[in-house]
Amino acid sequence: MSESLKAAVTERLKQIKGPDLESDIITLGLVSDIFVSDGRVAFSITVPAERAQELEPLRQAAEKVVKEVDGIETAMVALTAERQAGAGKTPPPPPPPRPPVSAQARPAQEKAPAKPGVPGIKNIVAVASGKGGVGKSTTSANLALGLAANGVKVGVLDADIYGPSVPRLFNVSGRPEALEGRMLKPLEGHGIKVMSMGFMVEEETPMIWRGPMVISALTQMLREVAWGELDVLIVDMPPGTGDAQLTMAQQVPLAGAVIVSTPQDLALIDARKGLNMFKKVDVPVLGVIENMSYFLCPDCGSRQDIFGHGGARAEADRLKVPFLGEVPLTMKVRETSDAGMPIVISDPDGPISKIYRDIAEKVYAAINDDTGPTARAAPQIVFE
Repeated sequence: MSESLKAAVTERLKQIKGPDLESDIITLGLVSDIFVSDGRVAFSITVPAERAQELEPLRQAAEKVVKEVDGIETAMVALTAERQAGAGKTPPPPPPPRPPVSAQARPAQEKAPAKPGVPGIKNIVAVASGKGGVGKSTTSANLALGLAANGVKVGVLDADIYGPSVPRLFNVSGRPEALEGRMLKPLEGHGIKVMSMGFMVEEETPMIWRGPMVISALTQMLREVAWGELDVLIVDMPPGTGDAQLTMAQQVPLAGAVIVSTPQDLALIDARKGLNMFKKVDVPVLGVIENMSYFLCPDCGSRQDIFGHGGARAEADRLKVPFLGEVPLTMKVRETSDAGMPIVISDPDGPISKIYRDIAEKVYAAINDDTGPTARAAPQIVFE
């Protein structure tokens, strides 16, 4: 079925003329591999970098004809702007360097304009890590559930395009319902609205996407979802410091970021990079969580510092950001997460659930401090 739809989409795209207005975009080889799954199609169109803005109508036309294909419900089309080495005009000389001006000392007229928020959402919080495997998604889920347990209206956006975990953590499957226009209705798990690329593709399907497609997907999942009224939207970020993080910093006024790390030195090195990235793009760091802080033996109850202990707290102190708490490594956390019943739901009165609720309380207090993150303008990223 998907192969026949892919062929039909390819045929429709032959109607769209390329930038030369003579050949079509398929013949010119400008269309990436076309991804079709369950009524959704995604692909990118390569255009000259200097004409990317001018050729936005081309992208819109391609999206329109694809949606006319029987069996296609939604389309995700991105422009990939590439510039060949040495091509184009000689770049102008760089401007003379200016002395650095801190955000606090910057004149009002030079401050970055406020980024448009998402209707109905009061605060957006990114949960990030410098590397994978530190339990960031499990932390995101339990942080969201901890906020909900404290009476906060919360949703979760799974921004980890390449490794979405939220569907399994919240034990949710199926496809989002299409509403009027381009809007999608988020799915719901444990009373929390959730959206993830994992709802669009099979769990085993690899996402081999370029940066522009990642940006387009994130923008759609953020702004074309009927989130309703939320106090906080938790965004489970992919590991690292790439397109997804920069997109979130550019597109929305983040209330702040929470950094997750394990105690050992190698994880802390990468966590430091993630923390410094958010600082560079002027996103407040709400604090650091030390996950897998220590191991509790289920049989004897003894404690083992498998990855060391206290490294994230020391790093937070060194970088002068809040330390939010220590979460131990236990069999119960792993088992409940795999079963789609995170510990805050499956053992709400247990000691680990209390840790997550305490962390959630600290995060919510930070984003509602009138002198803190939410009082700041959204960042504007400028490459010099």
